[in-house]
Amino acid sequence: QVQLVESGGGLVQAGGSLRLSCAASGRTFSTYGMGWFRQAPGKEREFVAAISWSGGSTYYADSVKGRFTMSRDNAKSTVYLQMNNLKPEDTAVYYCAAAASYYSGTYRRQYEYDSWGQGTQVTVSS
Repeated sequence: QVQLVESGGGLVQAGGSLRLSCAASGRTFSTYGMGWFRQAPGKEREFVAAISWSGGSTYYADSVKGRFTMSRDNAKSTVYLQMNNLKPEDTAVYYCAAAASYYSGTYRRQYEYDSWGQGTQVTVSS
């Protein structure tokens, strides 16, 4: 199991930016892929972005492509989600998740992850 702690959420106006961070501990960070999911009130949790364990591949939901960028810093055992041009529909609790070591898959499904953070709230006002 991996322990994950998200930070960086908050309230921002539409068109603004936020950067989420997720610090990991408990397993060699460079060996597992990471993902971001979000859950808006009354909706199911959905995939946002992911990065492979090597960092060589990133994946994005169509709704955030071109606006969000995910990256990882293995030296700090941290992944980031840079969110630009935020929209009110981006309002949600954002969760980071860790996959099994050396896992290779789509990274878009919740079942592909075995550890989850507690979430951080992002609110975008219009």
